[in-house]
Amino acid sequence: MRRVPRGSAHRLPGMSDRERLYHTVTMLFSLVIVGFGVAAVAKTLAAGGGPASVGVVIGVLFMAVGGGRLYVAVRALR
Repeated sequence: MRRVPRGSAHRLPGMSDRERLYHTVTMLFSLVIVGFGVAAVAKTLAAGGGPASVGVVIGVLFMAVGGGRLYVAVRALR
């Protein structure tokens, strides 16, 4: 069994600390954008808005953009 150096169990090979930080922050920011979208949709529906109201449309767009960016960030790590 090959020994893994201490502190490197979760490191991706060939990536510097700066690159790992960039990918981590990108994924977290993407999740925040998705959360904004969910909040916009929930607030709009709770206030009596319909499925075609501006808040729902913008919220769905935020969820799509955040989810798409998260998908791209995860694919870049493979």
